Amino acid sequence: MSELLLEVSDLDVSFGAVSAVSGVSLSLAPGERVAVVGQSGSGKSTTAHAVIGLLPGAGRVTAGAIRWRGEDITHAGERRRRRLRGREIGLVPQDPMSNLNPVSRVGRQVAETLVAHGVAKGRQAWRQAVDLLGQAGIPEPARRAKQYPHEFSGGMRQRVLIAIALACRPDLLIADEPTSALDVTVQRQILDHLESLTESLGTALLLVTHDLGLAVDRTSRVVVMSEGSVVETGPVRQVLTAPKEEYTQRLVAAMPSLAAPKRPAATSDDVVLAVENVSKVFSVRGGGGELRAVDDVSFTVNRGRTTAIVGESGSGKTTTAHMVLGLARPTSGTIRLAGAEIDGLRGAQLRAARQAMQPVFQDPYGSLNPMWTIERIIAEPLRTFRVGDRASRRARVAELLEQVALPTTVARRYPNELSGGQRQRVAIARALALGPQLVVCDEPVSALDVLVQDQILTLLSRLQKELGLSYLFISHDLAVVRTLAHDVLVMRDGKVVEQGPVDQVLTSPTDDYTRQLLAAVPGTSVFATST
Repeated sequence: MSELLLEVSDLDVSFGAVSAVSGVSLSLAPGERVAVVGQSGSGKSTTAHAVIGLLPGAGRVTAGAIRWRGEDITHAGERRRRRLRGREIGLVPQDPMSNLNPVSRVGRQVAETLVAHGVAKGRQAWRQAVDLLGQAGIPEPARRAKQYPHEFSGGMRQRVLIAIALACRPDLLIADEPTSALDVTVQRQILDHLESLTESLGTALLLVTHDLGLAVDRTSRVVVMSEGSVVETGPVRQVLTAPKEEYTQRLVAAMPSLAAPKRPAATSDDVVLAVENVSKVFSVRGGGGELRAVDDVSFTVNRGRTTAIVGESGSGKTTTAHMVLGLARPTSGTIRLAGAEIDGLRGAQLRAARQAMQPVFQDPYGSLNPMWTIERIIAEPLRTFRVGDRASRRARVAELLEQVALPTTVARRYPNELSGGQRQRVAIARALALGPQLVVCDEPVSALDVLVQDQILTLLSRLQKELGLSYLFISHDLAVVRTLAHDVLVMRDGKVVEQGPVDQVLTSPTDDYTRQLLAAVPGTSVFATST
């Protein structure tokens, strides 16, 4: 029997006539932790899915070999694959909501894995499922097992997927971007727990990620992929602190750092947005009382400056942004745009306020109409506000595409024909169409890989400098905030726990919670963290 647990040799994967993976080789020993890193489209997830036999659609292995404990499973039959999946190789997929059945109780979904692999059945399977949920860090597992996925937070749903993946005590766990949608503190809790579970079981880990910090913190060896091929591999700290290949050097250089601001200098005292003592209270259905989502929050955004709001999921930062945009009304307090209170505006005044504020949302695909061309998407605000005629709007779209560094030929294409970074550039172009004073960016780069994220942050900084834009920037990524923002508010449970100039707050925090957020930023043991 081979000493290696998994050995992938010269693997080629194609989708029809399109080559997705070419000549990939990697290996894992029992109990080893290996990261596969690279930008979107590099082939890292396709390689992982080929190992477990879950290639979508027309995907197939066209060359090379996959050996599991010395056994060639490259073209194993479905019966063998089913035994491998779950029993010998576990998978934690990226999106915890779409990978859980929304109409099935959480405990049942864990129990089904045990039943499918003959580990347990009936009441015994249910009892083991409850135990597994508890081991994965779910509080009150007996009660929570009877609930549905929508009753769980993103972090709790990811813990359920970990419970399912480790239910049969597999020898290898493939974790495909397991925490990309989670804030840093929840991410750290999930990965700490995953690490303790895999260590206690002796499980090897193949971590697929675009986050170099996670690779450094959580694995011992790294495989760097680009355009379907391996470009560099070796001990993770050696590769990522002294990369030899140009592509790896670009990845490392693009990683947002707590010590690498891109923001333009800003000295204006002209207040564009003033939020004063704002609170938002929601009534909880079923006689559950009230939820104070935002509690007495005050801050300003000056012309040409970026104010960031950071905090965990549920801290109130997005609710604050929604009130600024007029998508929710404050329970108390005032919000002023260029000196005019926006709550209660009607008619022409309301239209003017909406024209002066524009949003850029987190998901660059979900925020664009898939049935419209890019030209129609960008021109939509112009049509809505009856700005110009068809010819002038078309000229404005061309101008906006140039501003966000997209070719004018993109105007005739549809969102599904663009990459994630290109789609986010389109969303930014649309936000700029009406010449707003304030752009509200709600996690605008959290769904993007490190190279594309760097491009978008550079673009936002350039546009701010050229157009004098003001940004309200919502994020859970403190390295991104340090890169772009001038001022920062740290929120927790609806309250502001600390605020001030970003350099001051993130280098000399006074609140324990801010220090916890900074300590949870991955990769700080290796990458620069101070000016």
